[in-house]
Amino acid sequence: MHRLTILPLVLLAACGGKRDGMPESFRDTDTPIYSNAVLDPAELEGTWTQAATFAPEAGGCKPGTVRFGRPDGGAIPVTADLCLGGKSQKISGRAAMPVPGRLVPESVGSAAVADGIGQAWWIVWADVDMRTLVIGTPSGEMGFILNRDGRLPADRLAAAREILEWNGYDLERLQTF
Repeated sequence: MHRLTILPLVLLAACGGKRDGMPESFRDTDTPIYSNAVLDPAELEGTWTQAATFAPEAGGCKPGTVRFGRPDGGAIPVTADLCLGGKSQKISGRAAMPVPGRLVPESVGSAAVADGIGQAWWIVWADVDMRTLVIGTPSGEMGFILNRDGRLPADRLAAAREILEWNGYDLERLQTF
């Protein structure tokens, strides 16, 4: 009888953690995540280089880039080839901007998207001169740092890490390029 009482508890404990087929989260989703509400979308225009990403282990892929076009009618053209979660992911199309600091990709090719690179991007921080962006997702499935001009200086990397930690990200899994 004692074994019958403990067995359900052991089975319940085994259900925790990452489930097969489910994306891995790099943040504590019980921690609130915030987006930059004062961001001017026109300041995003241009090419950004990926300076860091979250991954389950070191390696996996090379840093990528994001190209934002000129905002038009509540959306912004975006083309990205990024290393996310240890895998290369691409997107090309438009991203709606329902509120400042949030980009919602409208499509990848001809298919609607809702996960991976296609989920909503929350710009959680941009430095005052718009040289560095920190982007995350409420799911925590991805998070990355973009920089306009090559290698990310130590002061902006430290600020970006602080913001990611404040938004619940596990900094031990942040890889810089």
